[in-house]
Amino acid sequence: MTTSPLVLGPMMRYVDETSASIWVETRGDSRVTVRAGDRSWEARTFVAHGHHYALVEAAGLEPGSVLPYTLEIDGTQCWPEPTSGFPPPVIATLKPGKPLRMAYGSCRTSVPHDAAGNRTHGVDSLRAFALAMASDADLPWPDLVAFLGDQVYADLTSEQMQEFIRARRDIEAPPGEELKDYEEYAHLYFLAWSDPANRWLLSTLPSAMIFDDHDIRDDWNTSLSWKKEMEATSWWHGRIVAGLASYWVYQHLGNLSPQERDEDPIWRQIAGHTGEAEIDVSAALDDFADRADQDPKSYRWSYCRDIGDTRLIVVDSRAARDLAPDNRALLDKDEMAWLDGSMRGGFRHLLVATSLPFLLPMGLHYVESWNEAISQGAWGNRAARAGEKVRQAVDLEHWGAFENSFHQVAAMVTEIADGKRGVAPETIMFLSGDVHYSYVAEVERASGSRIMQAVCSPIRNPLPRLMRSFAAVMSYGVAAPVGALVARSAKVPDPPFRWKGVKGPWFTNNLACLEVLPEGLKLWWQTGVVEDGDDLHPRLEQVASVTVASREEGGSPPAGRGLDRLTRRRAART
Repeated sequence: MTTSPLVLGPMMRYVDETSASIWVETRGDSRVTVRAGDRSWEARTFVAHGHHYALVEAAGLEPGSVLPYTLEIDGTQCWPEPTSGFPPPVIATLKPGKPLRMAYGSCRTSVPHDAAGNRTHGVDSLRAFALAMASDADLPWPDLVAFLGDQVYADLTSEQMQEFIRARRDIEAPPGEELKDYEEYAHLYFLAWSDPANRWLLSTLPSAMIFDDHDIRDDWNTSLSWKKEMEATSWWHGRIVAGLASYWVYQHLGNLSPQERDEDPIWRQIAGHTGEAEIDVSAALDDFADRADQDPKSYRWSYCRDIGDTRLIVVDSRAARDLAPDNRALLDKDEMAWLDGSMRGGFRHLLVATSLPFLLPMGLHYVESWNEAISQGAWGNRAARAGEKVRQAVDLEHWGAFENSFHQVAAMVTEIADGKRGVAPETIMFLSGDVHYSYVAEVERASGSRIMQAVCSPIRNPLPRLMRSFAAVMSYGVAAPVGALVARSAKVPDPPFRWKGVKGPWFTNNLACLEVLPEGLKLWWQTGVVEDGDDLHPRLEQVASVTVASREEGGSPPAGRGLDRLTRRRAART
């Protein structure tokens, strides 16, 4: 059997109206060529810790074009594979003026797709989506899929990953079953992206990504106490450097536009290399990753894209934190200033993608703000130590646990919704994951933009049943008023506005889709369903849907009611 020179990919990454970026991992030093129609584009590989990669920029494309393509390595066609059974991969550029259609989700574990894997982790919603897209040519394609954190789990490894670890080191020695270095990260990404159906999907569907904690470790940067505890271990420095270095290669590089790549310090070294052998960026990449961890201001992982009449802002809510007790913030000053500059009106819809939900169920928001206050000393040192233990034990580290940051962003959003930063959008929508259940919430407002939260989590990693009950309790009933009393007992100020659940929570594995329509913003969640014991070919099934209509004269119905009714009324009038 001949081993292919293609290890992983191709993955369609950043795509705009005239260019597309295709990422690959190869088996060795090589030249990678992408061919579409009578055009071809080429790139030389670079090497990081013994692994070889290339990013091919297909430039000069026609807006709104759809071109089947092939990929060659040193003149040998490696993609599409002749016996794959999937449709040909294509490069599909954005069409000017076309309303955005996208998919999104978070939290996806990489275990086999057989009966055992589906029994413990549920059906992979991304894979079910891929199979549906491959089998039904009439299904409309999204413009991109946004993965909002926990693409890989570096701390909760599968049996397959642990087999790889045992083959190269003592798994009983720290960090044990968790990842240790770049080589192990590379194998984890291989497990995550090598399934044939998902691999085919990602060779055609453009993707945008941002990390969350499990890409590095549970509770990453939850507090200064947590960070000091990690830095005192023998293995953390190696983990964070390998995690951020591999994230740059496997995830972040493909997020960048050609113009943004030109400004990236590592890419400038790669692009400027003229030697006969491929450039090895291992040392430079590790230095960069170490610096990005120690000084978050040295690099920005967040980014912004305008697609049609919609702006998508993807926010780093992990690495850019300020953990100093006197300045504690989910986003440090530089990152907050960047977000402040990106948050404006003038778009029909403003989408803010942050792995951590901005609007948690209100009861849980109050609990997190209360916990932050007592952990910061509101009830004395003994309570502060207990509060820190609780914070780390039950993951109280979302926006509500960084009250100053929450209030700053809430002020930005309110100004936009009131038309103080340009023409107010119809909708300001936070897209998030992380919590392992999905829901929709809306801020209570009588006029201006609708401010909403839509969560899709997990893609594949269902919440244990006991935790489902806790999540449901915190989403309904007396949780909000009780939480408010608890928060006020620690002198936590009330949030600047109130919000209520519109739909949810639901706990199935999901991939969400969003589409801009004339009548508003439509969202729906889909899951994979196994029929007749055929675990390898799940059917895609819709779990829930919401259409967020623009406000009519005289305002909108109360939050949590009337979203679909508004849409039906508008349709009846037309």
